[in-house]
Amino acid sequence: MSPEITSIQMFGIKTPIIKAGDDLVQVLEASLQAAGIVPVNGDIFVLAESAVGTAENRIVDLAGIRPGERALSLGEKYGIDPREMELVLQECDELFGGVFGAALTITKGVLSPNAGIDASNAPEGHVVLLPKDPRKSSESIRKGLEQRYSCRLGVIIGDSRTQPLRLGCTGIALGVSGFVPVEDARGTNDIYGKPLRITYKAVADNLVSAAELIMGEAGETVPCVLIRGAPVKMVDESPEMPTISMEGCMYFGNIIKSRKGDREKGNQ
Repeated sequence: MSPEITSIQMFGIKTPIIKAGDDLVQVLEASLQAAGIVPVNGDIFVLAESAVGTAENRIVDLAGIRPGERALSLGEKYGIDPREMELVLQECDELFGGVFGAALTITKGVLSPNAGIDASNAPEGHVVLLPKDPRKSSESIRKGLEQRYSCRLGVIIGDSRTQPLRLGCTGIALGVSGFVPVEDARGTNDIYGKPLRITYKAVADNLVSAAELIMGEAGETVPCVLIRGAPVKMVDESPEMPTISMEGCMYFGNIIKSRKGDREKGNQ
């Protein structure tokens, strides 16, 4: 029996520069028509978080931000504009530290630098905050596209992140709608017949990483990639992105243990 071959296609959707208040479904519809692309059942749209945040008017003029004492201190420590640092403190759930140019935060349950605030795709003197609720944003866009094209689709709001001890960015899904974002592969067998015990497939994150190759990080004006043929499980809902506790995380769990050990030593 010949092995099953899955063919995946990706189409970069070039759009005009997204502005505050834009209807992304209408923008995508016009851009798809210009590119001669018609969505079909099972297509997945990957949208850059900065484009969605901009359309949702999550743009902030730094001239109107007055940093507090903590923002001034941390901004100097990490080499971040104190006005942006003030926004980081307002947006993040928790701040753990940082390096020059980036504060390490957990924001909306995701580990991210600078609370996911984006200055690279914003007008001069402005920054773009993450969408307020990426899951709801993805759901709204999916339903609009499905109504327009009369087919079942998936939507991801994606962002880029660095990996520990690696240079360069990969993709991460902030919110999804229309398919299962993480698939449980436990109980399936590897090539030698051994059952997998802890493996989950980060389907949505991997699709964002693939889309990042086409989107780019600069002035490409490709805020959306349509992925066709991806082996996903389509659902008529918007699942929450699964997360794990800090203690259960291989990276953070060890950091927490190390810090706890240091504190205990200091108290002796």
